[in-house]
Formats: sequence, structure tokens, C-alpha cells
Amino acid sequence: MSAPEIYFEDLPAGRTIELGTAVVDRDEMLAFNRRFDPQPFHLDEEAGRASMLGGLCASGWFTASLWMRCYVDGVLSRAASLGSPGGDEIAWPAPVYPGDRLDAAMEIVAARTSRSRPEVGLITLTGTLTREDTAVFRARFTGMFGRRRPDGPGVAASDPA
Repeated sequence: MSAPEIYFEDLPAGRTIELGTAVVDRDEMLAFNRRFDPQPFHLDEEAGRASMLGGLCASGWFTASLWMRCYVDGVLSRAASLGSPGGDEIAWPAPVYPGDRLDAAMEIVAARTSRSRPEVGLITLTGTLTREDTAVFRARFTGMFGRRRPDGPGVAASDPA
């Protein structure tokens, strides 16, 4: 892995980052649904049509994983990421169907330096997926990122500097 390009200082409150697009692959969706969320409307066309969801649709957890992949590709793979202690919101306001084209984004709603570990910056972010103008996924959580040294590279978690 190469040196990080993105540090806490690059992620100020108010910044929005477009994370790319995910297209829902039917076979991939069904494999996930069968393994992790085998409810009838996630597995069978007829059961999906008969449900309030209107058709065979993705598990919300599959939808969340699509956003996560976009987040990794768009930010985390190039960042001094230190993980996440969790979040306080997840929502699936509309169903996701095979073939849907979903645009991923994140908005940083707050950013602060850790009081107990000043080498760590904490951001609160909202991640979203939209299909055209319809929101299909929203999550709010905290991300932890290494801070940049004033004189150059980032500060490792174990670095006392």
C-alpha cells in the first residue's frame, strides 16, 4: 500500500465528496440475499411483486455494502483511515432493484480532533446512495483518520510526536 494522500485535515465539515456509481448486479444481489437476508421478497420475483416493495429487491445490507465499496474506492483506499467506532443512523427510504444505477456520496457534517488521542481526527459523515432523484440509502457514522504532521507525513497512532 502506498503512502496515504488523504488525512483528517483534508476532510473538513461541510465538504461533500462524490464517490462514484454502483450498478446493482442481479446475480450478485441474489447471492448476497440468499446468504445473508433470505426473505421471500429478496429471493423470488413473484413474492417481490406481491410485497409492498413492488418487485424483487436488494437487502438493505447489500445496499449498504454497495455504498461501502464506493467509500473504500473513493476515499479509504487513499486515506490514513483508522476505522470507525460506529454510527447512529441507517435508513433505506426506498427499495433497490436489479439494474439500478446508484450514485454514492458522502457529506462531512462535523470534524474534530480526538481529546484522548490528538493524533486522531474524528469526522461525522452522512453517506448516501441515490437512484436518479430518489434516496435509497442513508447512514450517519464516525470515521477516524490519521492527522497530517505540520512538517510532512501523517502521525501514526503509536507515534508520540
